[in-house]
Amino acid sequence: MELIPLPAFQDNYIWLLAGGGGDCIVVDPGDAAPVLAAASRGLRPVAVLLTHHHADHVGGVQALLEAFPVACYGPDDSRVPAAALRVGDGDRVEVPALGVCFDVIAVPGHTRSHIAFHGAGLLFSGDTLFSLGCGRLFEGSPEQMLESLDRLAALPGDTRVCCGHEYTQANGRFAQVADPGNAECARRLDAVRAARARGEPSLPVSLASERDCNPFLRTDTAAVRDTVARRLGRPPRDRLEVFATLRDWKDGFAG
Repeated sequence: MELIPLPAFQDNYIWLLAGGGGDCIVVDPGDAAPVLAAASRGLRPVAVLLTHHHADHVGGVQALLEAFPVACYGPDDSRVPAAALRVGDGDRVEVPALGVCFDVIAVPGHTRSHIAFHGAGLLFSGDTLFSLGCGRLFEGSPEQMLESLDRLAALPGDTRVCCGHEYTQANGRFAQVADPGNAECARRLDAVRAARARGEPSLPVSLASERDCNPFLRTDTAAVRDTVARRLGRPPRDRLEVFATLRDWKDGFAG
């Protein structure tokens, strides 16, 4: 199967997972136009997956379903388009046309009802886990987001992470401040800069790479704890305080 990131808006990705016959799954279509353009080139949506209710992830659903009246799966939240079939933690979404299925994982933090889809060696993480970063806490607590990230980080290392935005370079600048001396992160950023210079996406990325490079998945490492201790002026009480400090710091980071 072919994994296709369709750029949308300023920095969003709408993900397509396409089989050899042209059938495809569409993930987080904030804008229908890129998907309809792909359909005009021979791809045919057979299912839609939604991770959360934000307009840049669901805004194109109605127009897309008018053109392709297929099953649409999303979190149990009234703010998600009414066409969505509600799914939650532990549910499984099967897409027979492609012979794949996805486990639904509840990952509150960015929003209270955010979910992720894991299957076929892929993780569609929406705005929860980004490469070298994580989502802002618009509705959830640091405790919720840390638990959500822990759940995702426990998936197999060869899982390919498909995030909702092209934020990797900006996240990387913060990651190098939060986790100085991380050689794997430096190598990852070099590769990202080269890919972006060629006009290529920085995604997907392996979960193993994220565990090595993403400071929000490394809150129990000495280097990240030491950085947070310097910012606090004292040792952090626990990894939750490490995470909460990093997230608050990143919100105002302009490096």
